[in-house]
Amino acid sequence: MKVLKLIIKNSGRHKLRSMLTILGISIAVISFCILRTVVTAWYVGLDAAAANRLITRQAVSFIFPLPYSYKEKIKSIDGVESVSFANWFQGVYKDKDNFFARLAIDAETVFDVYPEFKLTDAEKEAFLKDRSACIVGAATAKQYGFKVGDVVPIEGDIYPGRWEFVIRGIYQPRDKSTDASQMFIHWANLNERMTKEFPQRANDVGWYIVKIKDPSRAAEISQKIDNLFANSSAETKTETERAFTQGFISASSAIITAMNFLSFMIIGIIMLVLGNTMIMSARERTREYAVLRTLGFTSYHIAGLIFGESMIISALGGLTGLVLSIPMIKGIEENMPKGFFPVFTLEPITIVLALSSALMIGVFASIFPTSRAIRTKIVDGFRFVG
Repeated sequence: MKVLKLIIKNSGRHKLRSMLTILGISIAVISFCILRTVVTAWYVGLDAAAANRLITRQAVSFIFPLPYSYKEKIKSIDGVESVSFANWFQGVYKDKDNFFARLAIDAETVFDVYPEFKLTDAEKEAFLKDRSACIVGAATAKQYGFKVGDVVPIEGDIYPGRWEFVIRGIYQPRDKSTDASQMFIHWANLNERMTKEFPQRANDVGWYIVKIKDPSRAAEISQKIDNLFANSSAETKTETERAFTQGFISASSAIITAMNFLSFMIIGIIMLVLGNTMIMSARERTREYAVLRTLGFTSYHIAGLIFGESMIISALGGLTGLVLSIPMIKGIEENMPKGFFPVFTLEPITIVLALSSALMIGVFASIFPTSRAIRTKIVDGFRFVG
């Protein structure tokens, strides 16, 4: 009990130095949590990928279209349950900064292959009946104040011209990892206009979404799809939805790796800062430790004093940083453009890593000053002037 009292008193003896060290650890933990949240948000699409969905795209590049006629051919392959498709429509809603994914989809089948987009029967029926209709995600509707019945004007870029779509439904995400920031329009409406204005661009789709009956046959069915269109003018590459998403992520792998490295580098730097603080504290108390040892305190007691002080400072810094991280990440999520990261939340694994790192800092920062203090002879401690 006496040792515990000494530990607490020692932790607050140099208040300014202790507070600055705690602040430094807090800032490190906040930075760590934000960077790690960005990394986990980057990978959230992998968690949302379904095992029974395949993506078929143009073999050369995702940006090249595929013929609409491929749909029935893909559907005829054994093991395929249903087939849908989509086009990247995009365009500009009022301002280029208003970014959210806008896709032209096959209205008849899209909700069969994406059951995680939840609509009421009335909304789905209204959408199917009106080719000028659109569906928006709950997150996008909340951000822009959209309501059912509102007209959303879009200035086309990939598909030129002015477009107006009536919101007939707002889909709710089934899971936490489901992207609720998209907007869906009728591909049939888009294709009808392309047929009139740009006939050479008509009857093309961006990619196919293939729902299969048995996920264990994904590789086999993918190969059959690609073999079906081998040596055609538009060869295909089919892969699982997870592999497809991973391909996009891997294009930014250098950025993700750098952010991962930076997050742990911050922890290392703060470890040095706390280590320096503890070395200074232990050095200043060399004579005190010599006195304590003459009074019967053992090396274990001295080690406990230094270790305890280091752990208190690191724990306070870690907890403070974690408490501040939660509202900061929430604020970032609310103010970032919707669709940039479908899910941007502080994951439990990030909390565990942050707290573990803070405590690890306390352990490692105490090793050198503890070793030095217990190796110093009592007589040398009394002679020390520092």
